[in-house]
Amino acid sequence: MQFATLRKVVVTIILYTSLSMQAQETNAPKFGKGLFNLVGKDSTFTMKVGLRFQTLATSQWDVSNGLSNQESSMLIRRSRLKFDGFAYSPKLKYKVELGLSNRDQSGASEYTSNAPRYILDAVLKWNFSGNFVLWFGQTKLPGNRERVISSANLQMVDRSLLNSNFQIDRDIGIQLRHHFNLTDTFIVKEIFSIAQGEGRNITTGNIGGYQYTTKVELFPFGDFASKGDYAGSDLKFEKKPKLSLAIGYDFNNDASKTKSNQGSYMLNDTGFYATNISTLFLDAMYKHNGFSFMAEYANRDAKDPFAKNSDGTLTGDKVEVGNGLNLQSGYMLSKTIEVSGRYTNITLDKDVMGKGAENQYTLGVSKYISEHKLKVQTDLSYTDIGFNTNQLLFRLQVDIHF
Repeated sequence: MQFATLRKVVVTIILYTSLSMQAQETNAPKFGKGLFNLVGKDSTFTMKVGLRFQTLATSQWDVSNGLSNQESSMLIRRSRLKFDGFAYSPKLKYKVELGLSNRDQSGASEYTSNAPRYILDAVLKWNFSGNFVLWFGQTKLPGNRERVISSANLQMVDRSLLNSNFQIDRDIGIQLRHHFNLTDTFIVKEIFSIAQGEGRNITTGNIGGYQYTTKVELFPFGDFASKGDYAGSDLKFEKKPKLSLAIGYDFNNDASKTKSNQGSYMLNDTGFYATNISTLFLDAMYKHNGFSFMAEYANRDAKDPFAKNSDGTLTGDKVEVGNGLNLQSGYMLSKTIEVSGRYTNITLDKDVMGKGAENQYTLGVSKYISEHKLKVQTDLSYTDIGFNTNQLLFRLQVDIHF
């Protein structure tokens, strides 16, 4: 039933777009600015509708055995419909984003009513006073910088291993955001969030406690052009150096998943094992004249990382505690060609996880036909895991964003 409903929505949008094109609307947006824009007759609402998708091809080899065991695949990595605008007043904005690809919808379980997870974002943003904005709904939490950067605006084909291991992704709750100026150029931005603490599209209610996240960002040289502090690459060629420094802290009270609000549920003989999980984030973004540099550090800790039954016996589940470091840089050789490099280290607690350190080295090349709206990206990664398992990964991706 849900699939049929979503299909009707998609068909309606396609038909509306087709009719609008046939009517040759003179106010149709430029490429990359949405499929079409709606404005209420009384100007009490607006809606911009966008569509994007990424086609990804990968090949992976086991280097330890002489480039053997090659695995290749092609898939629609992401396919998204996005709706945003304001309702009733420009001070009340909204965003809805739906995932259409199999990867976008994966994760169905009894905790999501065994339904595909179509909804990525569904959030209201109310500017109720001055520089204060209250967010309410499901959206990204203020975690590591790379996660908050849209997958449409990445510098490389995809995010790093730090993100896949330590992200806190999306959840449902409230966020209070504020910014102020220390000087004419020095800007401070603060975010505080209270969320359910179990990830997106959960329908079973709050199993543990709540998740509390706070983040402070410093801009000593002023704001970036076009929100460039949360976009990969210096496509705007910042004329003056721009820097963003951020510290974030996330506390998930009585968390019942192996990665705070991510990972799998830790089940035991009484239902769920729960423990307090905290995550620290430090990150920075620097851009100037086509050069960009991003650094991220993450640390996750737990009060007791070993899941237990009521009698104290181990269930086998563990909270994935440890550290991650990600360093990434790029340089625009021209307005359309960029070379980039990335180093990522993941060091999980050996006493808990029993794993050695994981290091990944990546080189990338991007061709920006229309900035991030239409681009071709490729990268090559070498990964060593505990210095005994070595892997080589090649990726090629085309990204188009209407």
